[in-house]
Amino acid sequence: MKANILLHHSKLAEYDKAAFGRTIQSVFAQTEQDFELTVIVDSEVDAILEQIKLFNTRSVKVNVISSGEENLSVQLNKAFKSSSADGILYIDNRNQEVVLKKSALEICSIATQNNANVGMIYSDYELSGKDGVNEVRLLKHHIGRVRDNQDYGKVFFLTQQALNEIRGISEDIKFNALYDLRLKVSEKSEMLHIANRYSGSLYRVVSQAKAHNVFDYLLAGKDSQLEAEEILSAHLKRINAYLEPGKHYSPRPEADETATLKASVIIPVNNRPEFICDAIESVQAQTINEVEIIVVVNGGDEDPTVESVKNYLQGGEKYDESKPEVKLLIHDMNNLGLCFNSAAKIARGEFYVQLDSDDQLTPDAVEKVLKVYESDPKIGMVIGSYEVWEKDASGAIKRMEEIPVVTHDEWTEDNGRNNLLRINGAGAPRSIPIKLIREIGFSMNEEPFARNYGEDYQMVMKISEKHRIGRVWVPIYKVIRHSGGTDHNIDQNTIDRNDEAKDFMRKESILRRIKLNK
Repeated sequence: MKANILLHHSKLAEYDKAAFGRTIQSVFAQTEQDFELTVIVDSEVDAILEQIKLFNTRSVKVNVISSGEENLSVQLNKAFKSSSADGILYIDNRNQEVVLKKSALEICSIATQNNANVGMIYSDYELSGKDGVNEVRLLKHHIGRVRDNQDYGKVFFLTQQALNEIRGISEDIKFNALYDLRLKVSEKSEMLHIANRYSGSLYRVVSQAKAHNVFDYLLAGKDSQLEAEEILSAHLKRINAYLEPGKHYSPRPEADETATLKASVIIPVNNRPEFICDAIESVQAQTINEVEIIVVVNGGDEDPTVESVKNYLQGGEKYDESKPEVKLLIHDMNNLGLCFNSAAKIARGEFYVQLDSDDQLTPDAVEKVLKVYESDPKIGMVIGSYEVWEKDASGAIKRMEEIPVVTHDEWTEDNGRNNLLRINGAGAPRSIPIKLIREIGFSMNEEPFARNYGEDYQMVMKISEKHRIGRVWVPIYKVIRHSGGTDHNIDQNTIDRNDEAKDFMRKESILRRIKLNK
């Protein structure tokens, strides 16, 4: 099989002759003999060609494409159209040094011959940084892998047949060309992942890995986000999983006779006695008094949070009958779905309102949520906006001004439920009719890889498929960041496990949507 190695070099930083030399040397060292080389460059053309000539001892045919001011999508389409090969090995070294292993092209060639419907091959890789060389293991593709930040690596092989079928990338795309490319390929062809157990990566990337930050998406450019949303929407339409604006909506169910209060604030908690009091008191300070607080301690009777909560029960030193009642449930299993479902069984409120044990509601939070429900009987969930605060060693909290109010304004009336599949969260606090919780039920870690993660994301997707989602656009919630928090400073294995869980939920949602649209 004849191949074209497409090397994408761009001067995003000062030209590094040694780094580019290592990349080009690894290209000409391939054990697969039958290939030609195409290089996309935007500067330093003479220096790059000189190095290519130096290492091209096998007289490999070399094509050069000058990128100029063109979009990445235009550049790639040019390279794809100019190739007469059976497949293209794309190397993205625009901002990181990439070095191929000698057998990288050969393994792609063999894998293509062994898999008739393969359109794209991607693989695990090595990441070289300050801490040495680490193996990066990528996730296996399936229909639910529609996040725009999904890692498919810096090197992947595309068959010419797949490129012919998709007819290229949309050339008006400025920021997310590779996202559009792999979604289109995945619709018609197999996305093949070559895994590495030990010393089996196809290439090495020289880079310093960036620390995980759950709020990174807030800093992404608005134009890029909107473009990615359009790409996903087009993909969902092509696979018949797109939900048209307003379609399939039905009224939310009427509340049960047991709903004698307006809202039940359910707080699952495990070993957080130092936070629970502030959380409870933020509910008791609500402008609406027809509220109850159900605290579900899931660390068993010995959890120190139990004693803190008992202070708010009848007979406790902080008990006040004029304030919203506090109820206590105790489980000896740390399962968030169990906490929510068991609390919903005894809830007397018409609506559930979210409150994490280390966060706080603003005094008018419940009032604002209820007003949204009153505006439309088809609203099956209300999602608010929040500010991010930080707790220091003294226990004081301070607003993190560098993080804007999180409104999740990517949720629009027309397209929010489709765009939800692309992003990892829907916002907070979330509110759901208790009747719907009893009918649908929160996930209790039944899905693959789920470990107290994404149970509410699953609920948002299910409800949004059949009901409107109402929004509160002003902050009604305080997210408190602290050293014991679970939303940041997590390792890559945990990130991957969480992504596996939510991507499985996306897969299930996409399949439900396809069925719904039939």
